[in-house]
Amino acid sequence: MMSEPKPRTLYIVATPIGNLEDMTFRAVRVLQNVDMIAAEDTRHTGKLLHHFQVKTPQVSYHEHNSTSRIPELLQKLEDGKTIALVSDAGMPGISDPGYELVKACVDAGFDVVPIPGANAAITALSAAALPTDKFVFEGFLPPKLQQRREYLELLKTESRTLIFYESPHRLRATLQDLAEVFGGAERKIAIARELTKLYEEFWRGTLDAACEYYQTKEPQGEYTLVVEGNTTSDQELSVAQIKVELARMIAQGITRSQATKELAKLTSIPKRQLYQLALEIDI
Repeated sequence: MMSEPKPRTLYIVATPIGNLEDMTFRAVRVLQNVDMIAAEDTRHTGKLLHHFQVKTPQVSYHEHNSTSRIPELLQKLEDGKTIALVSDAGMPGISDPGYELVKACVDAGFDVVPIPGANAAITALSAAALPTDKFVFEGFLPPKLQQRREYLELLKTESRTLIFYESPHRLRATLQDLAEVFGGAERKIAIARELTKLYEEFWRGTLDAACEYYQTKEPQGEYTLVVEGNTTSDQELSVAQIKVELARMIAQGITRSQATKELAKLTSIPKRQLYQLALEIDI
């Protein structure tokens, strides 16, 4: 077993998403032995630390103070300290500002070591009964209706299984938008609620059926949505749909050439034809 922690190292430590028994021995050991814990919510993490008898001091690190806090944490690492980064639940860096600190540490030449553990997206996917060989995590959708619909239009032709997070007060609206944009009669969804907790629940069916179910079922708790990818055959894809998919890929920062190659792997459409369509897209 490797000796941990090491000086001048940032540890990315996963914490339970509900059930405290999902905390790993390694995670507890690292939290006990680092010099400092950077926590999204020190009060929330304090309860976890108390349960596992961890007395390491905490400092807050969240989306509202990340800009000012990062230089301070980098200086601690420069001084030879070890730091553990934790979020409120799950793996840090997923839907929180952990990425910014990780990038800053890598850019500054410090070691970054992940301590794996629970993650809501992967936990839900594993039991969704939908394809797991290819999937894409999209996090939280835009809260405003128009922006959410526009974003879903970009994902309409995505063939990989899609994973979203959603809060209870927006669940019904999101399900309705998914059904209207993706087509609710055939597209399947698995809705995971309160994962690993006492009232954990999975609901599986079509998007239309999900909308109907939650008309009378009051949403409670935190949700992870696992949505079936587009199974439309290549021949049925319209030029407009192909352009939407290419535009989505290019908007993620890859070149037209790269987008063409990636889409060609997923379809039987010739690369030359795809590249010509990519050239017609105004980005």
